[in-house]
Amino acid sequence: MKRSAVLPDYGMMVLATVLGAGSVLLFAANGRLMSPRTDWPESTVLLWDAALSLAFFLQHSVMVRRSFHARIARVIPDHYQGAVYAIASGIVLALVALLWQRSDTVLLRLEGIPLWIAYACAAAAMAFLLWSVLALRSFDPLGLAPIRAHLRQEHCRSLPFTVRGPYRWVRHPIYSGILLLFWCTPVLTADRLLLNVLWSGWMIVGTILEERDLTARFGDAYQDYQRRVPMLIPWRRPAAT
Repeated sequence: MKRSAVLPDYGMMVLATVLGAGSVLLFAANGRLMSPRTDWPESTVLLWDAALSLAFFLQHSVMVRRSFHARIARVIPDHYQGAVYAIASGIVLALVALLWQRSDTVLLRLEGIPLWIAYACAAAAMAFLLWSVLALRSFDPLGLAPIRAHLRQEHCRSLPFTVRGPYRWVRHPIYSGILLLFWCTPVLTADRLLLNVLWSGWMIVGTILEERDLTARFGDAYQDYQRRVPMLIPWRRPAAT
């Protein structure tokens, strides 16, 4: 393959990595070092933060749908679609982190044993997230695998539906871990409560919508999985592999 033909592929991979991964790190830090402070009243701050959240929800929810992929396939090659999604999501998520306004109203501040319990729960959530990613064996949130396959002039093969590790306990362990992290905050301010409520609700709704796509993709195998394994809260014994 000619050098000029592979440059766009490498460019897409770099952009997806920098914007996709970088925005997640920025969001995890909550933009504390860079987000501008304003003199807005509390109600305006919360409305602004809610608008930022809704902007990300709209972008993410529209672009992740199978119907959207079918439409943009007319103008964007299939092997770029995952990276384009990661780039767009990264830009919007970075804007959320950088423009987020913090509230000075403290609703809850943990101290002593409750504080250490929150830290322990956060550490457990991080470990659960790592376990979930490793169990997938095909985790590709930045859409790099199809581009690598294109560079090798190969087809990017989809792995068969399998259940292993934390996926025996819940159907969406990555989402479960993120939700737990949201609520393990030692200091709950008004804007953090808003973030927790809005983003938790959006993740639950998004999980339900994602399950429709998974059912359409895997059919009876996924419907059987739904009957045996809870969606987000591990309240049953782990399912057999």
